[in-house]
Amino acid sequence: MHFSRATALSLAVGLATGLFAAPNATVETKILPLVVIKTAHLVEPHTGRVLADQAVVIQGDRIKAVVAVAELAQVVPAGTSARVIDLGNATLLPGLIDCHTHVTGQPENFYEDLFRKSPIDEAVTAHLYARRTLEAGFTTIRNVGAGNYIDFALRRAIEAGKVPGPRLLASGPGLGATGGHADLNGMSPYLRFEGDITGIADGVDEIRKKVRENIKQGADLIKIMATAGVLSEEESVGAPQYSPEEMKAAVDEAAMWGKKVAAHAHGTEGIKRAIRAGVTSVEHCSFIDDEGIALAKEHGTWLVFDIYNDDYILAEFGRMGYPEKILEKERLVGRTQRENFQKAVKAGAKIAYGTDAGVYPHGWNGRQFFHMVKWGMTPMQAIQSATVHAADLIGWKDKVGQLAPGYYADLIAVTGDPLADVTVLEQVGFVMKGGTVVKNSLSSDPADRME
Repeated sequence: MHFSRATALSLAVGLATGLFAAPNATVETKILPLVVIKTAHLVEPHTGRVLADQAVVIQGDRIKAVVAVAELAQVVPAGTSARVIDLGNATLLPGLIDCHTHVTGQPENFYEDLFRKSPIDEAVTAHLYARRTLEAGFTTIRNVGAGNYIDFALRRAIEAGKVPGPRLLASGPGLGATGGHADLNGMSPYLRFEGDITGIADGVDEIRKKVRENIKQGADLIKIMATAGVLSEEESVGAPQYSPEEMKAAVDEAAMWGKKVAAHAHGTEGIKRAIRAGVTSVEHCSFIDDEGIALAKEHGTWLVFDIYNDDYILAEFGRMGYPEKILEKERLVGRTQRENFQKAVKAGAKIAYGTDAGVYPHGWNGRQFFHMVKWGMTPMQAIQSATVHAADLIGWKDKVGQLAPGYYADLIAVTGDPLADVTVLEQVGFVMKGGTVVKNSLSSDPADRME
């Protein structure tokens, strides 16, 4: 009788199982302990309501129930073992989501960052930025652009529990044209970086291959550079850098592999090309016009405006040695981007929260809420952009962004009322990710406090 290797392996596994299994053995189901979080106020972004005196019941890494404290006994009967965390008069919200981060790095000095640091320098500090982001209340982020697949390695380390950090969707290197925003410009043509993994790709075939390479290495989404940018040394801030055919190739190839595309786009024409090509989101959107906003609404395209970091760039990047041409480009972008954000809000475009964290220090992600409210959103709309709307954009609307049964137990709490003063979201006092308390300075019980 002839056995294949697979058949022999199956027989061996079956025999071993039979030898070591007890007669009439039953599989025991482990009952996970319950955690109950009580709070005076709970923001419910999917309905736009604020509920009083609520309790969130958590089992394992998921939410089991959300009920009024007065009805808690219906879910957690008397005598049930449960850890209770009483947050007193705090306001509880779903964990926040930042759809545009660069969590693997942070600028310190323009030329030293380019020429004196290797990818190893970036890799050994990325976990610090991930932790700061998580402790700031952002329990999920989308990383849109990192060289050398460092964001994939960081994601694996977080998922394995080796380092603390938010849930991370990662794009790997952003795809860009030779001489464009993803390239190194303004330097000697004889300068080369050995072994540096980038996203430089020209033409339909190269772009399709680069999409496949990123997905092979673990990309959750694809990032393309539809236009020029600010923090690079090409001349324009917003000129198109991919043709409509090239952008369509990236979108079609990504879709074939079940992936979405985020398009970096400052310039008016590049924004429209990206929307027509079918990208899921346009990032930055600085010079979007009325036609571009209408196109985004027609195609269901998400707009992600990073309207905080202008302040930081103009205040700090000169000190870091950034060339004047870069600072001048930022001066062209800043206020115009905010005015166009206001137009998009008034027009009812789909807007998700994204900050470009990494341009400014990680952990400051919450500072953008103030600017979103200043430029046209209500506080509830701003919160929704960072919860239910962001979850919809990233394709996780059934997992994160709400406090509801079956969702991940990702929760934050703040002192004060974010609907009266949205800046309280800059000082998050309680963070839970997947049922594990990451930070707690709010609990009324000293045993539950984590400073």
